[in-house]
Amino acid sequence: MTSLATLNLALRALQRNKMRSILTMLGIVIGVGAVVAMVGIGNGAKSQVEAQIATLGQNVILIFPSSYSSGGVQSGIGGAGTLKLEDAKAIEAEVPDVVAVSPGTRVSSQLNYGNQNWSTSVIGEAPEYFEIRQWEIVDGAGFSEQEVRSAAKVAVIGATVARQLFGEEDPLGQIMRVKHVPFQVIGVLKPKGTSVMGSDQDDVVIVPYTTVMKRLSGTTNLRMISVQCTGEDRMAAVVDGITELLRQRHRLSGDRENDFMVRSQQEIAEMATATSKVLTLLLGAIASVSLIVGGIGIMNIMLVSVTERTREIGIRIALGAHGTDIMRQFLIEAVTLSSLGGTLGILLGLATSTLLSRFAGWPTLTSVNAIVIAFLFSAAVGVFFGLYPAKKAAALDPIDALRYE
Repeated sequence: MTSLATLNLALRALQRNKMRSILTMLGIVIGVGAVVAMVGIGNGAKSQVEAQIATLGQNVILIFPSSYSSGGVQSGIGGAGTLKLEDAKAIEAEVPDVVAVSPGTRVSSQLNYGNQNWSTSVIGEAPEYFEIRQWEIVDGAGFSEQEVRSAAKVAVIGATVARQLFGEEDPLGQIMRVKHVPFQVIGVLKPKGTSVMGSDQDDVVIVPYTTVMKRLSGTTNLRMISVQCTGEDRMAAVVDGITELLRQRHRLSGDRENDFMVRSQQEIAEMATATSKVLTLLLGAIASVSLIVGGIGIMNIMLVSVTERTREIGIRIALGAHGTDIMRQFLIEAVTLSSLGGTLGILLGLATSTLLSRFAGWPTLTSVNAIVIAFLFSAAVGVFFGLYPAKKAAALDPIDALRYE
């Protein structure tokens, strides 16, 4: 018997029990739909984190002071205060493949303009900071090296600060007060949205780092050094070079731990997306349980079908059908059920992802690979769980089958 004729017989057998076939497929439909939707949610979360990492800039390396311990109390990251302005200058001068360096410091302060006030972070940076972060100034301009040297009272503000402090008024040229020190607004930054940690990147005021040190905080320690290297392929070498240089400058010999931390953009991305990857795998694994349950349902129904059609099988064998023909027919029935269920499940998963994205605001990203794998897996479930009933049908003795009531 040809494969086409066997397929035709299998389809007719499934049509005779439409409701049973639909209910059997339901487990596969739900399983595949859950896998596609859950993987889409996981990939969407991962994609969102990667987009947030991209807001750091291009080929960026960040250097932070380490923590310190005093009386059994551990400070947070940056508490050690071990980074100095001289460290930033040494990195720019001595580490190969470094394009730009910006020493950074930060204070939290209340801003005042007219009868409006707003509490935010004031970050001290170098003019290269905007290039390193690839942060466009959409209105006005940044500060210059001359303004850094003179600790000028000028500021570039984020979109959130501009909205909260100035409302509909043009902030350029206006004077706002930071810790009672007057600052002139010379630029407004392009909105960047939330960071990897969930904070508002636009809720910021950026001024020359010397201004923060001399007029706002009175400290000479750096909270961070931002470095941009020539290319992604050179990041690992630059990280090693920075680490070696800072260990020499901080006189850390032998097995002494670093009093600083160096993180490349790649490392930050890997750490940030690790949770999303685990979440995707976990959600996919949980959803796959539904596929296994659906496969068990297929096996159960196919075994019932073999019992119900024992006499039919005996007649077919008596008329010359081979055991392989019988086995192929039942196997095709199982694969057809699982494949059709897989197709409907994919549509269900895509629809669920779209609805979650539209109404719940969850980011979803369904890849073609996930769809193909889900479909192939559903077909494999049909083969695996349909093989035993098919073999059982093919092994029936024709005489016993014909006498079966």
